Amino acid sequence: MSPIRTAYLTAARSALDLLADPAVAARWDEPSALAEFGVGGLAGHLAGQLFQVSTVLAEPVPPGEPVGLLDHYAPARWIGTPLDDEINVGIRRAGDEAAADGPAALVDRAAAMLRELTEALPAQPADRVVHLARGPWSLTLDDYLTTRLMEIAVHSDDLAVSVGVPTPDLPAEVLDPVLSLLARLAVRRHGQPAVLRALSRAERAPADITAF
Repeated sequence: MSPIRTAYLTAARSALDLLADPAVAARWDEPSALAEFGVGGLAGHLAGQLFQVSTVLAEPVPPGEPVGLLDHYAPARWIGTPLDDEINVGIRRAGDEAAADGPAALVDRAAAMLRELTEALPAQPADRVVHLARGPWSLTLDDYLTTRLMEIAVHSDDLAVSVGVPTPDLPAEVLDPVLSLLARLAVRRHGQPAVLRALSRAERAPADITAF
C-alpha cells in the first residue's frame, strides 16, 4: 500500500479519536471556532472526510486523464467565497446532516467506515483513479487522499480549538504531505517571495500567506 494511503488511515484514526472525545459531545450544540458552524456540524464535516472516500471509490470513472493535485484546486468554487455563498451553505448543511443523529451515532458511523476503508484501500490498484462528480473531474486516488489528509489536519485543529482540547499531534508521514500541499497552494496564490519570507524573514513577512 502506498505511503499516502497508509498516512490517510493514520489520520482517519486520529480524527475518530478526536470525534470520540467527551468534550465534543459536551459542546455539541455550541458554536464552533468556525463562523456559522456549530460543533456538531463541524464534527460531521470532519467525519465526512471518511465518508467521502467511500463515495468516490463507488463512483464510475469516465474516460480521460486525471487532473493534477494543484489543478484540482484551481477551479474550486469555495475558495474565497463569502460564508453565505451557496457552496459554503451546502458544506455546512452536509456537516449538519452527517451529525443529525448525535455524537455517539456519528462516532459509530465513522468507526464503521474506518474499518471498511482499512480493508478497501490496500486492495486498490496503484494507479487507481477516482471521479469527483461535483467537479466534475478525476484525480488519482493518492492525490484525492492527499486532499483528505489536508482536510483532516485542518479541521481537527478547528474542532479541537472549538471544544478546548489539544490539537492532535499528527506524525510526520501525515503532516509532511499536508504542509507540502498548503505551501504549494500558498506559493501559487501569493508567489514564492511571500512564502519564503513568511517562513524565514519575519521583518519582511507578508500579513497573509494562507493557501485559500
